[in-house]
Amino acid sequence: MHSALIIGDAGQAWNHFWAELGRGIFSWEFLQFLIAFVSFFGFVLTSATILVLAERKVMAWMQDRLGPYHTGPKGSLQTVADVLKLLLKEDIWASNTDKAIFLIAPSVFLAPVIAAFAVLPFSPYVGLPGTALATGIVYLVAMSSLDVVGVVMAGWSSNNKYALIGGLRSAAQMISYELPLVLALVSVIMLTSVLDPNGAGIGTISVKGVMDFQSSSIYPGKGTPVGDFIFQGFTPWTWFFLVQPLMLLIYYTCGLAETNRAPFDLPEAESELVAGYLTEYSGMRWAMFFLGEYGNMTIVSAIATTLFLGGWSGPGVSYLTGLGALGWGFLGNVLGLTYFVLKVYALCFVFIWIRSTLPRLRADQLMQFAWLILIPTTLVNILITGGLYLVIDSFGLNRDTSTMIFLIVLGVVNWIMLFAFIRIVGRATVASTRRAKAPATRAHQRAISEQLAERTGSRVPVASGVGVVAKQ
Repeated sequence: MHSALIIGDAGQAWNHFWAELGRGIFSWEFLQFLIAFVSFFGFVLTSATILVLAERKVMAWMQDRLGPYHTGPKGSLQTVADVLKLLLKEDIWASNTDKAIFLIAPSVFLAPVIAAFAVLPFSPYVGLPGTALATGIVYLVAMSSLDVVGVVMAGWSSNNKYALIGGLRSAAQMISYELPLVLALVSVIMLTSVLDPNGAGIGTISVKGVMDFQSSSIYPGKGTPVGDFIFQGFTPWTWFFLVQPLMLLIYYTCGLAETNRAPFDLPEAESELVAGYLTEYSGMRWAMFFLGEYGNMTIVSAIATTLFLGGWSGPGVSYLTGLGALGWGFLGNVLGLTYFVLKVYALCFVFIWIRSTLPRLRADQLMQFAWLILIPTTLVNILITGGLYLVIDSFGLNRDTSTMIFLIVLGVVNWIMLFAFIRIVGRATVASTRRAKAPATRAHQRAISEQLAERTGSRVPVASGVGVVAKQ
C-alpha cells in the first residue's frame, strides 16, 4: 500500500513537471527568449561576414580601388566564399606547441564576445534575460577584460617568438586602455546620479537603466498623435553624447585599442610580427579569432550606441509598442531593432574609416597616449563634472532648474574640452614624431653634407647634426 502511494505521488509529480514544462515552452516569455537568443546569436555570427565585406568595399571606395567584384553580384558573395574556404581548410598546428592551450585559446577569446550581448537590449522586447541585470555595465567591462586571456594563451602556446611578442603587446595594450575606458563610463554613471528622479543622487549601472535616462517625458506636440508618434521615447536632445562628447570619443578610442584595430594594431603588425599571436593558427581556429575581432567591433559600437546614443530609441518605437496590440507591438520592435542596428553599423563604419586614414602608432606613442593623455583627461573630466554639480547645487535653486543649468554648462564645457583635446593630441603627435625622426634626420643631413663635401673637395664639420661646409 505504501509503495503504491509513493508510485502515485511520483506519477503526479512527473505529470505536474511535464505540464509546467509545456506551459513554459508555449508561453510568451519563452517565445520572447527564443527570438532574442536567435537574434543575438545570429547577429554575432553574421555581423563579421557583413563587416568584412563592408570593410573591403568602403576601403576600396576611399582608396579609389575596385574591391571584390568577381564572386556574386558586385562581389557580394565574396565573404560567403571566404567562410566556406575557412571551413574546408585543414586545421594544423606546429608539433612543439602547447597543444591543449593552443586549441582552447580561440574559444576563450570568442566566448566573452558572445556573452557580452546578454545585457544589451536590441529593442523593447528583443533582449535576453540578462538585459534586466542591475550591474550590466560592470558585466560588460568584465567581459571585455577577458579577451586578453585568450590572446596571451594563443601567443604563449604557439611556441613562436612572433606570436609571443604579439600576445605580450596585446596584453599590455588592452590592460592599459581598459583603465581610461572604465573612467569614461564613470561620467555616464555620474549623469544618471544627477538625473535620479527620486532626488536621492543614486545612479544606475544597469544598461537598460542608462538608456531610460536618455528619454524625456517633455517633448514638442505632447498629447497630439503626430507629436507622440515621433517623440514619445525619442528625445535625441537628452542623449548623453551631447553632454559628454569627449567621453564618447575616449570610449570609442579605447574600443579601437581593445579590438586591436588600426591605428592600434601593433599586436597583429604584419610588417614585423607576420601576424602576431595568430601566426601559427589556420583554418577554423584562425576564423574564430577573426570572428572575435569583428564581434568586438560590434560590441564596442553597441555599447556606445546604448550608453550615449539612446540605444534602440527612434520615431514610432515607444508609441507602437505602447498600443498593446500584438501586430503594432511587433512593428514597433522591428523599428527599434532597425534603429539599433543602423546606429551600430554607423559606428562600425567609423572603425573602417579610421583604418583607411590613420597609420599605425609606434609602441611608445601607444603607451604614452593611454597613460599620459587619456587617463589624465578622464580623471579631469570626472573632477569637472562633480565640481560643476556641487557649485550649481550650492545656489539653492529648484531641482529641475538646477539640473537643467548643470547639463547645459557641462555640455558647453565638455565640447570645449573636446576641441582642446583634439588640438593637444595633434600637437603631441607631431612633437613625438619629430623626436622619433630626429636621429634619422640627422643621419640624412650628415650624408647630404658628406656627399656635398666629396663633390666640392671641402671639409665638413658637423655641429648639432647639421652639416656645415667650410673651405679647406
